[in-house]
Amino acid sequence: MNIQLTVNEARVIGALIEKERTTPDQYPLSLHALTAACNQKSSREPVMNLDEGQVKETLDNLIKKRLVSEKTGFGSRVAKYQHRFCNTDFGDLKLSEQELGIICVLLLRGPQTPGELRIRTERLCGFNDVHETEAVLNNLIDREDGPFVVRLPREAGKREPRYAHLFSGDVEVVQAVASDDSEEISRADHGRMEELEKTVEALREEIEAIKQRLDRMSPDGQGN
Repeated sequence: MNIQLTVNEARVIGALIEKERTTPDQYPLSLHALTAACNQKSSREPVMNLDEGQVKETLDNLIKKRLVSEKTGFGSRVAKYQHRFCNTDFGDLKLSEQELGIICVLLLRGPQTPGELRIRTERLCGFNDVHETEAVLNNLIDREDGPFVVRLPREAGKREPRYAHLFSGDVEVVQAVASDDSEEISRADHGRMEELEKTVEALREEIEAIKQRLDRMSPDGQGN
C-alpha cells in the first residue's frame, strides 16, 4: 500500500467518499460545501475547524497525489472536487461497498469497534450482524495489496477491540500500544503499593508485639 494521508487529507477524502454515497445529487463538492463537510459537528472525531484556505491547500496536495480531481460543470465557474481514492479508472485500489463504508467511517472518526462500525456505516452500506463486520475487517487486514486496517490492543474494561485504518501510517497503533503499556505500568504500580501496604501492616504488628512483651517485662505490668 503506497497511499499515505495527513490528518487533513484523511478528513477531506473521508468527507468526499461520504457525500458521494449519501448525497450523490450534490456531488462533486464545491470548496465551500467540502469545508462544511470536513467541519461537521456530527459523525466526526475529532471535530475540526478548517478554513477554506486549509481545505484548498489540502486539495492541491491530493490533486498532486492523484487522489482528487477538480471538475467544473458546463456553464459554472465554481470548481468542484471528487475523490480518486478508490474504485476509479485512474487507480489500482478497489474496495467493495462494505470495505469502502468501513474505510470511510474510520477516516472520519478514528479507531472504532466492530459494533460501532456496523451502526455508523448504515448510510453507506449494510451489515447483517457484527460478525459480518468483523469478517470484512479481517479481509481488509489480510488483503494481499494491504493491510489497510489494523486491530488495536483491547482497552481495559472494553469487550470489543478497536480497529484503525493504516492510510496515515502507524500512529494509532503506537498510541494504542503506549496506552496499553501505561495500563501495564499502572497495574505494576498498584501491585507494588499493595505489597508495601502489607509490609507496613506486618511492621505495625511486629511493633505491637514488641510493646506487649516490654509491658509484660516491666515490674508493675504497665511498662513504667
